[in-house]
Amino acid sequence: MIKPRKMKQLEITVLKSDADAVLECLGRRGVMQFASTTEEHGREGPDEAAAAAGEIRRDLELIKGHLSFLGLEIPSEPYESSRLPGEADKKSLEALSARIAALSKREEALAGEKRGTSESLEEVRSFANLNAPFSSLDQLSYLTLRIGKLDPPGQDAVKQALGGRAALIPLGQGRVVAAASRKGRFALDSELKKGNFVPIAVPPDFRGVPPELLSGLEKREGELDRDLVLVAEEKNTLRETYGGELRRLCASYLMASITEDIKSGLPASRSVYILSGWVPADKVKALTGEILAVSGGRAAVYAYDPDELKAVREGKEKVPVSLSHGAFVRGFEPLVFSYGAPLYGTIDPTPVVAFFYTLLFGIMFGDLGQGFVLLVLGLLIGRVQSLKKFRVYATPLIAVGAASMVMGFLYGEVFAQEGLLALPSRAITGFLFGREQEVIIRLMPEKGSLNQLFMFFGFTVSVGVLLNSIGLVINIINKFSLRRYSEAFFSKTGLAGLAFFWYALFAALRLAAFGGRFSWFDALGLGLPVALIAFGPLLSGLFPGGKPPEEGLPVFFIEGVVEILEAVSSYLSNTVSFLRVGAFALSHAVLSFIIFTLSGMVVRTPGGPLWSFIIVIFGNLVIIILEGMIVAIQVVRLQYYEFFSKFFTETGVPYRPFAFRKDKGVC
Repeated sequence: MIKPRKMKQLEITVLKSDADAVLECLGRRGVMQFASTTEEHGREGPDEAAAAAGEIRRDLELIKGHLSFLGLEIPSEPYESSRLPGEADKKSLEALSARIAALSKREEALAGEKRGTSESLEEVRSFANLNAPFSSLDQLSYLTLRIGKLDPPGQDAVKQALGGRAALIPLGQGRVVAAASRKGRFALDSELKKGNFVPIAVPPDFRGVPPELLSGLEKREGELDRDLVLVAEEKNTLRETYGGELRRLCASYLMASITEDIKSGLPASRSVYILSGWVPADKVKALTGEILAVSGGRAAVYAYDPDELKAVREGKEKVPVSLSHGAFVRGFEPLVFSYGAPLYGTIDPTPVVAFFYTLLFGIMFGDLGQGFVLLVLGLLIGRVQSLKKFRVYATPLIAVGAASMVMGFLYGEVFAQEGLLALPSRAITGFLFGREQEVIIRLMPEKGSLNQLFMFFGFTVSVGVLLNSIGLVINIINKFSLRRYSEAFFSKTGLAGLAFFWYALFAALRLAAFGGRFSWFDALGLGLPVALIAFGPLLSGLFPGGKPPEEGLPVFFIEGVVEILEAVSSYLSNTVSFLRVGAFALSHAVLSFIIFTLSGMVVRTPGGPLWSFIIVIFGNLVIIILEGMIVAIQVVRLQYYEFFSKFFTETGVPYRPFAFRKDKGVC
């Protein structure tokens, strides 16, 4: 398409009871970009949607916590089959949450007690054989021991209160040994007191650590290990049994969270929501039918052309831009949008970018073998799932790879090796020109002749002239479409600038080809466009909406001179800049020649074939990686500064429709 897709703004009035179904429909279709209409319509009544959104977010975080506890992957977006959660999903979540929360709490308690028991056991073992009175051990700086009587209910209460901060070892007949770190002695004494702990006096002559303490700690550590193994087995059972259900619930609540967030920002009354957004015109009829179907006919849908909207007419809102292309051109859309989206209603430059990017890259990187590597890399990126994050580069790589292969065939190069294509080259040149040549296009100058090289550089400059001219024509058409007539006629990128550029080229070619001198009609051909550019601000008052300059004559005169100088310098630099295409093509040929020469020099030395092979492989890798990146950057630069600068004076808004899944959004 020459221009972006035609857009319409839909205004959907829907009952609150049907809002979820309508938003689910819009999120699945992925064709509507919401517009900001809250200021126009306002909000009325209690903000129920915000409260519902908060509840959904809490449930979603709960599910994510369960998935993390079970070691399961957390979905990042709703599934294709996801639905908004209903009552059955809420009950399922409640049941699973109760079971998982109990298991999590149990694991946490056991793990805490295990840590405390292990620490106490390690400390007790460190002085188990110490021949000192027990009363002295009780005064150690890193351990607190308490021996006494505590009935079973009290033991359970103390264990629950202290958790992993202390170890409580039953000795039989209601007697216990309690051990804690020195810093936890106050908490230990406090909880023991609450449980009616009765200390038992240890005989003064009792020496060492009570054996019951050591064995009791070891026994309890073993019990805790077994309990933790049982918890791990139960966790694994839950993961295998309910993992799929939890992920499904997470995806559903993700969808619900997105839906509720949207509802919380929509204009609303007590009974209805108003949804406004941009939709491609060719999608309006089908989308309207689906909205009426899911709402049971209880929705009102109105479609407006951009010109019917006051905000668009006044420039307060820009119509989003959606481009419609085939697979090849679509691959270059990211390059265009990296600079900026074209304004709605203006010329879409993507097809031109796709063609010239491919052509210029192929000219500068012509090699049949190296181009084949780029083509294969593009195919792999487009098809291998693990490389999907690089998929945006797949089509450009395939395109420039194919172009490099074609130009490499013309240059007679295969992986920097010459002569491999000599036979087909002789056949083609003999048929076309009546004189056989080993290469169809020779970049390296022949001895005593630079004619072919100059012709090649002339061709690259001609490509630049063509691209610059297309940029000017696009700008002129855009200005007429936007009713900016003075810019279309008198600016340096308008009709006056185009006339100056083309006549200057014509005069230069005429003088170079036929000689002669600068004539009066040359002065007219160059002077008239220059005068129109200089006096453009003054002449703009002749058109509707145009305003004459408000500054005085000195300012007006200086601005005119600057505008002329800028026009001349920009056209000259934009044209000469394309000499770099030939220069990079020549440098590519020189690098290939160096690799070819080096590999040929070492082939007759000891181990020569191996060294020759290494030089060819390493040299080609350097060219493909480093020079490939340099050439890609240079082509982008030529597109940005020599082409886009002609008409991209104002950017639009890219079309980013609402969709639950990234792969469903239409761009």
